[in-house]
Amino acid sequence: MKCFDHHKINKIKCNKIKCKYWIKSAQCQNCCLVGALKSKNLTLQDVGEIFGVTRMRICQIEKNAIQKLKDKILSNLK
Repeated sequence: MKCFDHHKINKIKCNKIKCKYWIKSAQCQNCCLVGALKSKNLTLQDVGEIFGVTRMRICQIEKNAIQKLKDKILSNLK
């Protein structure tokens, strides 16, 4: 059983702050994987609150990520 499965099944918070999936969010049991599986319809505001940044910053990050994906796909098609 993986760590995040343990937290998801037992509904307990993760205390492994050095884990690459750890986030400070009680609603996600401090695990971004649990949060992603739990909340399929997160708003930009929700994500911003989880990571402690504004909705606008999440929007900027989202646009940047989408552009990088488009660029990568286009470069692979050439």
